[in-house]
Parts: sequence; structure tokens; C-alpha cells
Amino acid sequence: MARPQKGVLGFTKCGETIFHWGKRTYIMGVINLSPDSFSGDGLRDIETAVVRAKRLAAEGADIIDVGGESTRPVSSPISSAEELHRVIPVLERLSNEISLPLSIDTYKLEVARHALDAGASMINDIWGLKREPKLAELAAQRELPIILMSNQRDSPPCHDIMSTIIPDLQRAINQALTLGMPRENIIIDPGIGFGKTQDQNLEILRRVEELQTLNRPILLGSSRKSVIGWVLDLSPEQRSEGTAFIPPSDHRLEGTAATLAIGIAKGIDIVRVHDVKEMARVCKMSDAIIRGWR
Repeated sequence: MARPQKGVLGFTKCGETIFHWGKRTYIMGVINLSPDSFSGDGLRDIETAVVRAKRLAAEGADIIDVGGESTRPVSSPISSAEELHRVIPVLERLSNEISLPLSIDTYKLEVARHALDAGASMINDIWGLKREPKLAELAAQRELPIILMSNQRDSPPCHDIMSTIIPDLQRAINQALTLGMPRENIIIDPGIGFGKTQDQNLEILRRVEELQTLNRPILLGSSRKSVIGWVLDLSPEQRSEGTAFIPPSDHRLEGTAATLAIGIAKGIDIVRVHDVKEMARVCKMSDAIIRGWR
């Protein structure tokens, strides 16, 4: 399958690292500091988080994404104070001990500001500026990239999913530009999960190349998501019943690999993953086929 053609995206500078879009697929490794992480990998102490981050870096991560609040659909929001308590000590340690750029996964302005002071050089906003538009203003002031995700938890879509996501991301891009963000520092994420039905999640994966019309680098965060368990671990009867809870399984590693390979063939630029060692191999092989990367 030939890689879809898209406009010249150029590059984005993140800390001391420059991402040259289209050259290869970049890998964002996940550090979850929330004890109720949906993927079961929540870390509770600084030392364990630092060891894990160093391992992800050694396994091939290009970015480390640090988050302190769970994004599970049934999770309760935490205060900025609690989120800062979880993420700041880890960011301070990592900024001194690893050379990779660090991303802060938050939608709170106070958390983002302190995280950037602690060494983060990218903001990952799961609400795409809906909750806090000033995140774009902060990123612009610091001359740092921001990831804008399309989140439908506030208004579940009931029609063609791409007709919802593309205008939502265009809205977020325009909002960021108005607040001073350079276009080259904006990255987009369709938001697998986050208010979509499982059929809609599959539809996004099937049609993710349509996001290229926005002419920004695309991040895919399908790692260990429930849609994989929905496909691989439930019977047709269970799927039709709309089973709410889908327990994690080893199949999510294999299922994640499938989503990444297909996503790379359709033009994604960054993958956000928990299992860096295995997914780095998937990306390397997919890039060799699709991009001719060596």
C-alpha cells in the first residue's frame, strides 16, 4: 500500500529535539502516575516512574508523556494540587536524568505552567482547548508544541464521526492560532475513545488519512484502548449487548500493533504507546514498507 500523499508539514522543535514530519514515525512513551489508569500501568512512586521512563527511552521512545490524572470514562477529576503532587517530582527528576523531550498530559493551566517550569517541553491537551483555551497562549509564550485532541465526552456524536472530528480539530487549530501559536507547533489527535462508540473508534482508524486535510502532524493514541478488547475478547453477542467493562488482556498488545501498522500506512506521524519496545519494532517495519525508511 502506498503511503498517502500530504502537504509539506516541515518540522517542529520540541526542547532540543527537532521532529521532521514524514521522515519516520515518532514514538511517545507513556508514564501514568494515576493509580486508576485504564491500562493498569499506573505508578505510585517517583523512583519507579523514573526507572520506567529510562527503560522506555532505551527501548526507542522519542518523547515521554507524563500524566497524573486518569482518563478512564468512569474516573473522577482530581484537583490541580493533587495532579501537581503526582507529576512535578517526576518531571524534575526526568529533566535532569534523560535527554528526551518531556510532554505533560493535562488540561489544567496551573498544572501545565508548573510542568513546563519543571522541564516539560510539550503540552498534551485531551480537551483540545475546550476546557482551557489559555493552554495555547501558554505554549505560544514558551515557544513549545501543543497536542490538540478531539474529545466528545461533553457531546457524544450521533452521526458520521469524521464529520464531527475534523471540524472540531479545525476549531482547535484556529483557536490556537488566534492565541498566538505558530502553525508548525500544533499537532492533532483524533482521540480514540473519549466519547466515541466502539464502532466509531474503528471508523476513525479506517479513515484516519482524512485528517491530512488539516495539514498538521497526526498523533494516534490507540494503545491498549478498550476498542481492541471489544474486537478481540468479546463475542458478537457481548458486543451487541453493549458490554460496558472490557477487562484488559494480552491481546491488546497484538491489537495495538495492528492499529499502528494501519495508521502508519494511512499517514500518522506519532504513536502514543505503553509498550515501547514492541511498538518500536512495529513502527520500524511499517516505516520501511510505507516510507522506505532505513
